[in-house]
Amino acid sequence: MTPAWHSMAAMIDTLDFALRSEHIALDALLKATGLAASGGDAKALILAGGVIVNTEAELRRGRKLRAGDVVQVGPQRVRLHGA
Repeated sequence: MTPAWHSMAAMIDTLDFALRSEHIALDALLKATGLAASGGDAKALILAGGVIVNTEAELRRGRKLRAGDVVQVGPQRVRLHGA
């Protein structure tokens, strides 16, 4: 029998994102990856608690993300890598 967490992990879609500089703001990442259609959508999603950064809910839209960070919105996950 397969553990329940295994089936949930299989449903998560992961995207690798290469940084062009040392960091990117959370709201800018959401727009750049298409997880939010606009800055307003990104802000609303973040303030509603719908964004997880490194396993914790993140409410700061200007949070600086760096290589190694993992952002999750629903079943979508983004892993950040250095340029």
